[in-house]
This record gives sequence, structure tokens and C-alpha cells, in this order.
Amino acid sequence: MFLGKKDVIGLDIGSSYLKVVHLREKKGAYELAAFEMLALPPELIVEGSIIDSIRLVEAIGELMKKAKLKVKNCVLGIAGHTSVIIRRITLPEMTEEELSESIKYEAEQYVPFDIEDVHMDFQILEGQNEEPGQMDVMLVAVKKDIINEYTAVARDAGLTPIIVDVNTFCIANAYEINNEVEAERTVAVVNIGASTINLNVLKGGQTVFTRDSAMGSNLHTEALQKDMGLDYESAERVKRGEHVEGVNKAEAGQKIQMASEEIAGEIARSLDLYRSTAYMEEINEVVISGGGALIKGFPEMLAETLAIEVRRAEPFHNIKVPNKLMGMVEDFGCMGAVAVGLAIRRLGDR
Repeated sequence: MFLGKKDVIGLDIGSSYLKVVHLREKKGAYELAAFEMLALPPELIVEGSIIDSIRLVEAIGELMKKAKLKVKNCVLGIAGHTSVIIRRITLPEMTEEELSESIKYEAEQYVPFDIEDVHMDFQILEGQNEEPGQMDVMLVAVKKDIINEYTAVARDAGLTPIIVDVNTFCIANAYEINNEVEAERTVAVVNIGASTINLNVLKGGQTVFTRDSAMGSNLHTEALQKDMGLDYESAERVKRGEHVEGVNKAEAGQKIQMASEEIAGEIARSLDLYRSTAYMEEINEVVISGGGALIKGFPEMLAETLAIEVRRAEPFHNIKVPNKLMGMVEDFGCMGAVAVGLAIRRLGDR
């Protein structure tokens, strides 16, 4: 963590797209100063690890020019079911200061890595445990080498990383600034990226369950490539609903539908796992974001699979959007949830 000015950008480094959001705070509200995306070749980031840092640095530079951004301070997000560990644990009641001193020892039984190889943070979940003398804590551990990979490419691109966050919490932050949080309402916010699904169940705005899955909208692309003989670029275009010469639209729709069903099944399994915990609150609503949420008919199919109300996220709903960015937000706003959640972070946040 570095000292920096208040002005920051949220940089979401996904495996399929780079996304950047710059928000200005004015009179207690947010105004969108920049929102831009840049497609990445599939070989740059694989399973959350950066394979070609040189080309990724170049892509970040291109994105910054495209967005006409000169802000250097950035907040980065990390995702991945293998490098990020999130656990809700129960501990004897203690102060935050006491927990800060003991968390390293408490975490050893929950983190499957050498404790010296991870960065850790925690959040005491107020009012979540009714047992006398006990408290619930959200523990987060991220492998240092993954954080170093991402911060290194940001620095090489001329940026200054001031905070590294976890994508699962970013989508919750974006949800909270754009929706009325009700104390008794339980909402699952789900980001469907190219290679990862981030799921965060919120009870009264507070995280009670999280899960990352190594699956995403690449399933659509891969199905179109394998079954219809398309190259990567053509498959991506077909997935987005664009016309590609020589492609049978009905057949492509069937392949997309089958991949969507697989993704919906994985989200259903995550929610079944949530229900199997001791926190048996029923889900009132599912809010989806990411590129997968833009697949035609997916929200309706997911709602049918889960038997729960499903809607697309609106990460810019409570953010003032200038006319020049309105088209971008209307077409791709659903893909900006992580970047918005990053862009609202400030030094000193908990």
C-alpha cells in the first residue's frame, strides 16, 4: 500500500477484457469521468496467472490512452479459486486490535499455504453470531506472488497501485452503492467473467457466504470454436450476437444455450452449498454482472433454473453519467461491476 492522492481509478484485469473506471466524488455523489474496455487475446492470462506480462503492460497503456486517463493511482482486483482464500470463521470475542495481533495464528488452520506466503486481512461481522462470547470473522488470504504479478504489470504500465482488493467483494461494493440495502433481505450478487464466476451472498448488505468457480463465459466461446470450427475472434463475435458470415444462427444458438445451462448449473451448485451452511436464509434475489450476464436469454434461463428472481446488475445506476459515456454504459455497463467496486475504494477503507 502506498501513499497517494484521493483521485484513483479502478482497473479490472480480466482474462478476456481490461476494464477501467474513474469516478469523481461531488457533493456526496459519484460522477463517471471515464469508463473504457479493451479486449485481450486469450493467451495473456490463464487461470488467473499472467503469462505474457509484456503484452499485458502494452494493453494497459493502450487502454489508458483510449480512456484519455492521466490518473496514476489505481486500485486492482484479484480473482481466482486457487490463489484467493475467503473463509467465514468463528472465534472467541475480542477487539479488532487483539485480532490484528492473533490473526496470523488463527488463520493457519484455514489457509492451505505457508502463512508467510500470503497477505491477509479480516473483517469482524457485527451482529452475525448470537452465541455469547463468540464472533464471526471474514478472513481473506491472497498469495503474495499473485499480488506481486498484478502490481508489477500496473507499475510497468506507469500506474501506482494503492490498494489490491478481491473481486468477490468489489461486486458487493458496486451493488451497495446502487441499491437500497434492506436488513432482512438476502441477495446473491454474481459476476460471470470469462474464466471465473464470483459469488457473494449478502444479508442486509453484509457478506455471509462467498465462492469463486473456475468457470465462465469462455464456455460459450470454446463450444462455438470446437463444435462449429470457428476461430477465437469469430466465436467471440457470435457469442455477442453479431453476424458472422457462414455461421448458422440457429445452430450457434443451441451451442450457446448448452454452455449457458452449464454455467447456470454451477451457480445453482454454489447456492446449494450456501444453503447447506448454518446460515440458512433463503435467497430473495440474484443480481448478475459480467460478460456472461449479457448473453441473450441468460437471466431468464438462470431464473428458471434457480426458481429465484434474477436481474442484470446496474453498476452505474446511482452514478451520474455524462452524455458522452451514456452509450458505453447502456451497452456494456453490466461488465463494469468489478471496476466500479474498485473505483470507489480509498486509502484507509475497511
